[in-house]
Amino acid sequence: MIIKKRRKPLPLEKLDAAIPRLSPQFHDWQNIKSDAAIMQKGYTGELKVDYHLEYLANQYTILQDVYLKVNGKNFQIDSAIIAEHAIYLVDAKNYSGTITFDTILKQLTRSDGKMESGYEYPITQVENQRFHLQNLLSQQHLTNIPIFCLIAISEPSTVIKVIGDTESLSKIVAHGARVPSMILEKEQQLKQEGYRKLSHRKIGNHILNLCGTFDKNSIKQYNIKPTDLMPGVFCPECGKLGMERIYGSWHCDKCDNYSKTAHLSALSDYLLLVKTLYDE
Repeated sequence: MIIKKRRKPLPLEKLDAAIPRLSPQFHDWQNIKSDAAIMQKGYTGELKVDYHLEYLANQYTILQDVYLKVNGKNFQIDSAIIAEHAIYLVDAKNYSGTITFDTILKQLTRSDGKMESGYEYPITQVENQRFHLQNLLSQQHLTNIPIFCLIAISEPSTVIKVIGDTESLSKIVAHGARVPSMILEKEQQLKQEGYRKLSHRKIGNHILNLCGTFDKNSIKQYNIKPTDLMPGVFCPECGKLGMERIYGSWHCDKCDNYSKTAHLSALSDYLLLVKTLYDE
């Protein structure tokens, strides 16, 4: 059962609300658009991996977008699958082109055929998540629970290459579609080895009660002020800003659309943007 569903990250929600209300002449316009596109790509990759992991929901307990705090430090987990014998942390990565894992130097590079770029080593990232979760569970008196890490590559067309220990990497990294079968195979192995059976729903609910919501000051970091945001109501049909209030409805003079609920989006934008700026 999925007891915590993924939603669009709040920082991305804020940028998506801000971009249509900012002038293209705003001083940080291009950086905002670029950062929003990067966030959206990561979120899209997570949703693609969720699609495959949801096949396990009938057997195990799943938490998506887990945000926890231990020893004064926050950490995030893309997906936590609490199965019958272990917990599996799945980190989704949305890379295109060809990626190369170097197990010796502990680095990841990506090539699009023209340029090669380096990235933080995903296995180190997810191993840190495991370390933090183990500490948190220990503080909650939930001990001796095996935790395994997996990296799910969301794009099936992404080519995965390895420099170094291919065999050990293949047990951790895979395309998203293969991850559920990897978990099922590992569960069968643990069962045969006599690992104790976990109360996965109880453990999942315990973790759920500790979860927070990730947010960051994604508006103030670009020095956006309330006066930079264009007010008004967007037309839900053509997207034009500046609907007029006429006889209990909102009217768009561009496409002649009428709406009784168009203002709800503007209220949502206010809570995400203007209220946030004034409250902080």
